[in-house]
Amino acid sequence: MTGGAGLCTGRVVIVTGAGRGLGRAHALAFAAEGAKVVVNDLGVGLDGAPGPDGPAARVVAEIEALGGEAVAHGGDIATGGGADSLVECALARFGRMDTLVNNAGFLRDRMLVNLDEGDWDAVVRVHLKGHFLPLRAAAAWWRAEAKAGRRVAARVVNTSSGAGLLGSVGQGNYSAAKAGILGLTLVAAAELERYGVQVNAIAPAARTRMTEQAFAGTMAAPEGGGFDAMAPENVSPLVVWLGSDASAGVTGRVFEAEGGRITVMEGWRPGPTADRGARWSPAEAGEAAAKLLSSARPPLPVYGTR
Repeated sequence: MTGGAGLCTGRVVIVTGAGRGLGRAHALAFAAEGAKVVVNDLGVGLDGAPGPDGPAARVVAEIEALGGEAVAHGGDIATGGGADSLVECALARFGRMDTLVNNAGFLRDRMLVNLDEGDWDAVVRVHLKGHFLPLRAAAAWWRAEAKAGRRVAARVVNTSSGAGLLGSVGQGNYSAAKAGILGLTLVAAAELERYGVQVNAIAPAARTRMTEQAFAGTMAAPEGGGFDAMAPENVSPLVVWLGSDASAGVTGRVFEAEGGRITVMEGWRPGPTADRGARWSPAEAGEAAAKLLSSARPPLPVYGTR
């Protein structure tokens, strides 16, 4: 990290949920490309309950041991005060803020009939509200910078999921939150472009605490030192590029990233349509819908139904 100029030299990057898994991999990858990193992690368990240690501080120590610069932030970014303090931490320590990577999250999986209101609220709060509040706090600072006449080349990388794109059996709360993040990404990209802010999202697949139980036996690291397609470090290069100046002009896009594969997701687009220029009767509407469905592409299967 002490070598020549990297892709993110001079940039200050915030990564939420950066104590473990994908967030840790992102923080280390940004630091390796010259960024100064704010490592946010509340230090909770997989279910959102408080944990016994402070993983953010350990990631900061890793970065510093390799010659990089980083600071830990342990606030709850799903609260207004915690999100505001995250931005304030970056400004107080490094004097600026260039990239926000929203990554924090946890799971409380249940089939819908067993999913209680508390588990719904907790997951939506951390994933969806935990994206909105840091984004709002960062955007307010970037807007003020732009209005003051200072150049802004800001980047936001949000974290959705295949569950948000297709749905996932047993994860109604998580799927809904991750789909909401996609909608938030599109709106933020449109609203903030005038201030020099680009907003994109990724839908990663990797071995983390959140996936190792759901995909037990299918995400194990290969024996013999071969390419580990499920290593979280495989996702980070795309995130670093999206968070750098090099991604200029890319905004409002969603990417899947898994192993050595990167896919641009194209989202909802109009398919077959019929317009009679007048109101349909229910029977007529049904007949028209059935005819349209016969020529439409079938949807991809929901995860867990294959």
